[in-house]
Parts: sequence; C-alpha cells; structure tokens
Amino acid sequence: MEMDLVEISPNADPPVAKIMDYKKFVYEQKKREKAMKANASKVVIKEIRFGPNTDDHDYEFKKNHAEKFLKEGAKLKAYVFFKGRSIIYKDQGEILLLRLAQDLEELGKVEQMPKMEGKRMNMFLAPKKK
Repeated sequence: MEMDLVEISPNADPPVAKIMDYKKFVYEQKKREKAMKANASKVVIKEIRFGPNTDDHDYEFKKNHAEKFLKEGAKLKAYVFFKGRSIIYKDQGEILLLRLAQDLEELGKVEQMPKMEGKRMNMFLAPKKK
C-alpha cells in the first residue's frame, strides 16, 4: 500500500503508532511550524538619542516621539551620548533619563535603569499592557 508505520507517542503505554504517508506527515508538520512562527509577535525596538545638555523644547519633542512609540507597542531604548569632554556631565544625563522615565510612567515601565556602557548611558522602557 506504500504506507509507513509512524510512532506518534513513544512515551504512552502502550506506544501509539499510525499507518500513514510519512512524507506527507513531515510536510504538514513543517507547514504548521511555519504558520506558528509567522504568528509569533516580533519585538520592535525604537531608539531616542539625547545629549547631556538637551534643552527643554528638544526634550519635549523627543518625549512626544517616545510616547508615540510606546502607544504603538514598541520597546524604547533611550540613551544619552557623551562626546568628547561632555563625559563629565554623567549626572545630568542620568537625571534626563530618569525624568523621561517619570514622564512616561503611565505609558511604559522601566525595564533597565540608566546604565553607562562606554560613551553611552542606556535605559530601556517597555510598553504597559492594555
């Protein structure tokens, strides 16, 4: 009959086997896995860059973009980039990021507090579930 004996559940007592076309079985299994993978949600990370001496208007402008990103459901990576001698303003950079976290607390929660990595101070925000 050109069929195969396929063991479906080897751990059951007694083991379960089925007579079927094995190639068709493998094809359908791959098709199901591909459909599951397509339905999986993809994490989008948006970035916002600040300088240590970012002015109020620029801060508000970037905060509005951050609000939009969090409302869309994307994660947010906010960072302060220190170039040259501006590295002496680490405390201002941290204050700026904490202020952003406080302003966005109703839209998102802080995933990682501000942390220095080289010349950058990073902070991650995740959107709150609705």
